[in-house]
Amino acid sequence: MPVAHTVTNISGRVVIFFRELHHDWKITALRSSMHWLLYQMVLPYISIYTLGLGATHTQLGLVNFIGMAVAGFISPFNGWLIDRIGTKAIYLIGVALLALSFLAYGVAQSWPIIILALMAYWIGFTVSMHCCAVICGNSLTRHQRATAMSCCETLAMGLMGMLGPMLGVFLVTTFGGINTSGIRPLFFIALAGTGGSFFLVVTQISNRRWGDSGAAKASFFADLNQVFRQGRNLKRWLLVASITYLPQGMVIPFTQVFAREAKGANEFVLGAMVTGFALTPFLLGIPLGRLADRIGRKKVLYLVAPLFWASNLLLIWAPNSFLLIVSGVLLGFLSVNLVITGAMTFEMVPPDQMGRWMGITRFCRMLLAAAAAYGAGILMDTIGAQYVFLFVIVLDILIRIPLLISTPETLTIQTRAEEPAV
Repeated sequence: MPVAHTVTNISGRVVIFFRELHHDWKITALRSSMHWLLYQMVLPYISIYTLGLGATHTQLGLVNFIGMAVAGFISPFNGWLIDRIGTKAIYLIGVALLALSFLAYGVAQSWPIIILALMAYWIGFTVSMHCCAVICGNSLTRHQRATAMSCCETLAMGLMGMLGPMLGVFLVTTFGGINTSGIRPLFFIALAGTGGSFFLVVTQISNRRWGDSGAAKASFFADLNQVFRQGRNLKRWLLVASITYLPQGMVIPFTQVFAREAKGANEFVLGAMVTGFALTPFLLGIPLGRLADRIGRKKVLYLVAPLFWASNLLLIWAPNSFLLIVSGVLLGFLSVNLVITGAMTFEMVPPDQMGRWMGITRFCRMLLAAAAAYGAGILMDTIGAQYVFLFVIVLDILIRIPLLISTPETLTIQTRAEEPAV
């Protein structure tokens, strides 16, 4: 009886927690889950597909650099527009660009077309996730935030992130294996699914605006300067957040290529690595989010950092397929790291500056990741692929962790003018 009572009590609290969450947050969490299912389906094969169209490693880094850099440059304008005209219209543009990206991948016959595909993807991803971040940052209370974000991570990056690679392995095997002909149909399937998520945003997301659209029309740069009046911790945090995001440009695009070329991984191992990447947030996303809401964000970030380092070392030294999959599981702590870092980012400015602040952080993050992607491609073609993964570890230890130590804990600091209503 005590066990049954405990289970009932916990279940009741879970139901109450989700019932209190804002409708827009629930819809954007569902949209994100749909995106991650589709993206994780194609992720193990994107770089291999690009190389199959004739690109070198340096050119692979170049196309990632161009796509991420363009997305980074428009990020501050995204935030400014969101604060001025609202989230929904910008959100729809982002999802439409994701659809365009998958279409370009599907019809590509040579690697230069991938530049267009990656530009559309990174702009669309940045715009849609920017809108998602604004909704998340403004519609959740401080003590809901890390838990709710981790729930989204568990569903999107976790459950959907595991189902996506499994579906991808089945489809690639069905269509002919790891070659351009076997991979190409996945992009058309992703295109159809993205069309469904576009319809979801059209019909379910409200037109609510959190910024003060009735305020005097300050200039774009004056608006950005207003954000930085919050204090010097914002500039320091930009560097922390940017280095945290750097593996998106330097590690993620090259992990599958390294496993394929240096370790001989087949489609099943590549799919299992990405499934393992999703398994970590699925199992640990919510518990670590709850822990971050209780003991503080920084302590959890210190906890997961060595596990991310271990994933890179294991990828380099793995003598067999099993350890390659384990490295993928450990790489999943990068997702946890990004979510907890995102929670801290939200808590540094008031709601009416959220769009601009998200734009500034995404600008810095994307430009650093873009440069890292190009540099990683050059390293792989010249010095050696393993140095790409070692460099990320050194940068994390020598720069990000010391800056994180000197940054105040946001859970205990009241930076908001008021908590948002739900």
